[in-house]
Amino acid sequence: TKNHDNEAPYIDAILKEWHFYLQDLPRDFQISGIHLGGGTPTFFSPENLKKLISGIFSQAHVEAGEWYSFEGHPGNTTEEHLRTLYDLGFRRVSYGIQDFDPVVQQAIHRIQPVEEVKIATELARKVGYTSVNYDLIYGLPFQTTSGLNNTLEKVANLNPDRIAFYSYAHVPWVSKSQRAYGEKDLPNPQVKWKLYQQGCAFFNTNGYEDVGMDHFVRPTDALFKARESGELHRNFMGYTHKREKLLLGLGVSAISDVGGAYWQNVKSVEGYHEQLNTERFPVFKGHLTTESDQVRRKHILNIACQFETHWSPEENKYLEAKGILSRLKNLENDGLLKLKSNSLELTPLGKDLLRLCCAAFDAFLPERAEGVFSKAI
Repeated sequence: TKNHDNEAPYIDAILKEWHFYLQDLPRDFQISGIHLGGGTPTFFSPENLKKLISGIFSQAHVEAGEWYSFEGHPGNTTEEHLRTLYDLGFRRVSYGIQDFDPVVQQAIHRIQPVEEVKIATELARKVGYTSVNYDLIYGLPFQTTSGLNNTLEKVANLNPDRIAFYSYAHVPWVSKSQRAYGEKDLPNPQVKWKLYQQGCAFFNTNGYEDVGMDHFVRPTDALFKARESGELHRNFMGYTHKREKLLLGLGVSAISDVGGAYWQNVKSVEGYHEQLNTERFPVFKGHLTTESDQVRRKHILNIACQFETHWSPEENKYLEAKGILSRLKNLENDGLLKLKSNSLELTPLGKDLLRLCCAAFDAFLPERAEGVFSKAI
């Protein structure tokens, strides 16, 4: 929406959802981190963002630290936005860059000049933010190796602390905006693979470490230190420095994780308001994890965070029965991993194709319809 009259009612609704959770949370719980995600939270006025975060903090114990982050749009993130959230404890900001090529920007309807991003980055550092992340995407319509190289050079000059290098997922049946272009406008798989390798080589040359799926950071970054110490974790928001027992998602389409269950909120603003107005949690689907789910999740997270995993002799029987060992052997034959009796370790190629190695543990993936999920490359 472009209608700012929707701001206050939506924030009131989020705080109402939070109040529902407060009835069930233990009195001594602590908030150890917040990710204010998008769309773009800086669509809201600084005053309304303060109302939201202060409303959440007013009835909670807050753990000190630098684990509050938000997504900002370079075109509408003002110094007032940055100072307001900084004063509330936020120290990390992420800007969605995608690509600086004007042809690509026009196709994806994301027009933002380099100068705009530079100003937003410098403002964040001026205010005191300790980490600035850029989201980049490879495989976008009309993207070329020369165009990406130009983008990477500009990114290097701006020197972000973290870079997320995501694979473009062409899912026009989900995203209406992607219907403006077709498969013929996208880089073919061979070119897309070159784009990925080009980005990885550039990041490594410029002092960034690969911490896992899509993420590159400076060696001094908390994510790199967490991976080195074995504490790195991945949740719905991406990589984080430690695993928490409870991840609560507030707002439209947000996903929550309590270890033994997942649930997701309704995906429309109208449905979200409707359920809250009738004093119901705005949830529309959930899943209670089985023992089998938890075994598979453990290994998927180990691979995604540590590039290796180990299993017991008892689990070996389960993995064989589910066809997982067979898939792992195929990946070994393709040079993606080294398989031992009760463990595996990814090769450099396997780290590049990490999604495929993780997917081997998804016992349900072969049963699902083609085209439901985005591709690894």
